[in-house]
Amino acid sequence: MIDPVFLDTPLYRCEALEPGLGCTVSIKLETANPVRSFKARGTEVVASLLAGTGPRAVVCASAGNLGQALAWSGRGRGLEVTVVASRFAPAAKLDHIRALDARLELVDGDFEAARERAAALARYDGIRLVEDSADIETCEGAATIGLELAGTAGSFDAVLIALGGGALATGVGHVLKAWAPDVEVICVQPLGAPAMTHSWRQRRVVTTDSAHTIADGVAGRRPIPAVLEDLLLVADDAVLVSEVSIIAGMRMLLDRAGLVVEPSAALGIAAILEDRERFAGRHVVTIVCGSNVDLEAYRRWVGAAPTHRS
Repeated sequence: MIDPVFLDTPLYRCEALEPGLGCTVSIKLETANPVRSFKARGTEVVASLLAGTGPRAVVCASAGNLGQALAWSGRGRGLEVTVVASRFAPAAKLDHIRALDARLELVDGDFEAARERAAALARYDGIRLVEDSADIETCEGAATIGLELAGTAGSFDAVLIALGGGALATGVGHVLKAWAPDVEVICVQPLGAPAMTHSWRQRRVVTTDSAHTIADGVAGRRPIPAVLEDLLLVADDAVLVSEVSIIAGMRMLLDRAGLVVEPSAALGIAAILEDRERFAGRHVVTIVCGSNVDLEAYRRWVGAAPTHRS
């Protein structure tokens, strides 16, 4: 169901990162594809099912990456795709959605406002709402990353996963707990958008009034109860990292690995930077989950050129 262009993504040890992190680090790279994130693994499953017997029109809320992925998957299957996003979302992500022929509706407010509007459109127009993490297909698509990791699980001790709505963490987590139960599944979220981490720690849904982070892809405020139930089954830990560490992680991935990534994709590196002692002597995999970033903002955070080389 998933176009092979999104599968069997590179997994490699990145020795250049290791002196600065104090542990063995492998990268699972989910950016070398037409939408530059892992999200199309899930939207390919959704669109394939809808192209068979489902409705021909779909709507989703997106911080940017899901919208691009659904537009790409829907365009190839003749689906009419509407994406609702915050007008404050990164301009590059919004431009990419338009370029993929989706209808884009912008709302004032944050991602949660976009979720409410997308749900309303689905009700009013009688079309299919695709809700990331709530729709099991999005989790199943993300779980194929876990399948690819499981084949090499004997070589690493822990996997660091960006935590937003939860599709990536629960999908990968379920596979690893079934096939590689000794691998520690660690979810990482920004301090400025901690709702799912607080929910995991308290074992109940905890919402926040606002989210303040450059990692827009994981800046949700209202966890989905069913997703939290899954996360409680598969996550060994959930940690919060600072904006300073996220930026340091982005800079390190540029300088040492030659990778331009969006903030959400640097969360794993940020987690190691903040707790080197925990990971010392271990082999850690971090999932680099997206590279859709506004270059102007990226230059402000990281600098226009690498500061040093390995």
